[in-house]
Amino acid sequence: MNASELRDIIEWMIGGARSAPTPPQMMAECCERLVRAGLPLWRIGVFVRTLHPEIYGRHFFWKPGSEVETGTVDHNILDSPDFAVSPLSIVFRQGVEVRARLDDPASKRFPIVVDLQAEGVTDYIAMPLVYTDGFVNASSWTTRQPGGFTEEQLDAIRSITVPLARYIEIITLRRTAEMLLDTYVGNRAGARILGGQIRRGHTDTMQAAIWLSDLRGFTALSDRLPAETVVEILNGYFDCQVSAILAHGGEVLKFMGDGLLAVFPIDEYVGDAAHVCAQVLEAARESRASVEALQFANGDAVERFRFGVALHLGRVLYGNIGGGNRLDFTCIGPAVNLAARLEKIASRLGRTIVASEGFAGISDGGWSDLGEFPIAGFAKAERVYGLYDEAPVAAAS
Repeated sequence: MNASELRDIIEWMIGGARSAPTPPQMMAECCERLVRAGLPLWRIGVFVRTLHPEIYGRHFFWKPGSEVETGTVDHNILDSPDFAVSPLSIVFRQGVEVRARLDDPASKRFPIVVDLQAEGVTDYIAMPLVYTDGFVNASSWTTRQPGGFTEEQLDAIRSITVPLARYIEIITLRRTAEMLLDTYVGNRAGARILGGQIRRGHTDTMQAAIWLSDLRGFTALSDRLPAETVVEILNGYFDCQVSAILAHGGEVLKFMGDGLLAVFPIDEYVGDAAHVCAQVLEAARESRASVEALQFANGDAVERFRFGVALHLGRVLYGNIGGGNRLDFTCIGPAVNLAARLEKIASRLGRTIVASEGFAGISDGGWSDLGEFPIAGFAKAERVYGLYDEAPVAAAS
């Protein structure tokens, strides 16, 4: 084992591994340099838990001569029988090293040993990667060297895990910040916040198609069902819209009770307003079909649902608004207010999808003129349009 090269690798990691701009590249370069320094590595794994509503953790695997393999696991892994008897489970729970020499009969208690033997592995050790606050992630190290790792080689691996944990902690903190911002404010807003747009009053204007929707009969639904059931229904209802909005280029800005506000930015230089509006309308049609198919068993009855969505086109103010140190990244402006008023008109007319004249005028969706309506707070009445393929139904509050 070349001690000088090992020190160089540690210094390289402490310095941020700048020659490897991504985590997979960093892992590949680190392992390759360790092998050149005399460490007989075979299959290396790094396992990082995440703060994400759907993803429990990420894994990275390196083997000589192969690209680093990356992937994710969901929270169901915690209930997996394989994970329960894995050395990694012990590392995560207890923060201790777990070694499995393949010539030791006691190692057979770990099912992974059978797979490793088929690869010619002679030694396996799982080690904790401990963050500065004590949070534990894990790494696994294997060799095909006859007799397994020597004590000198194990000490070398231990010396690497400390800077490796620091590197992973920094990368993970930034990734966590990005994921949390994406989850709670949306990716467009999240990118702006991470970019430094964090002061109250930091705003931009943008041209956008505006989506404002509402669940019909929500007040009565909330009155007759338990709160936990209402939350479950709302989550299913929002799923019907969010996936369609994101798939067609929109960004969900806010959930307001049973209401949803989303925007579809328009590139004013490319002039893609008609294309964006076509995407918005397609998302609205998909959401309509999904909500119509949504069912919820309530005793002997089955709850069915309807919603309304107003589509408008206009300029919005987009940025930080709030009081003191409590800010909200959202959009405001007359265009948003008009969309909210149109959604109320949709409810009165028993329509699912309505649009302003500005939106319908450039969206080839088969619109019918529903008439001109006074808009509270606006000096002029607004002409409202509905789809030909949609018949009005009895309105619900």
